[in-house]
Amino acid sequence: MKDMMERPDTSHIDSLAAALAAPAISHANFAIGDVVRHRLFDFRGVVFDVDPVFANSDEWYEAIPEDIRPPKSQPFYHLLAENTESSYVAYVSQQNLMRDDSDEPIDHPAIKGLFDDFAEGRYRLRREHRH
Repeated sequence: MKDMMERPDTSHIDSLAAALAAPAISHANFAIGDVVRHRLFDFRGVVFDVDPVFANSDEWYEAIPEDIRPPKSQPFYHLLAENTESSYVAYVSQQNLMRDDSDEPIDHPAIKGLFDDFAEGRYRLRREHRH
């Protein structure tokens, strides 16, 4: 009987491995150059990079109050942002953004280094930054 050892149940490991191997299901609603507005806070910005899922630090994520903390499985956007007081770089989940229909340009000092012109509510990426 000592030779007949019971096999441990590894089904939970198999299901975890399958979940990790499955691609994240996300679709970016905004593209580089789009001007967006935050749904909860009073600021606007232009998208300069997109992460298909959360790609910032755990510290940053945990600093968001739990009652408004967005799921990590959605696109997150890097913005050259502005509010009435300053300009800065923001990292925002898709659920917290909406298209900005003001047709007003963003006043951020880094825009000229990344984008050429502003037309019809969006910026065009400079040629040297295109792939």
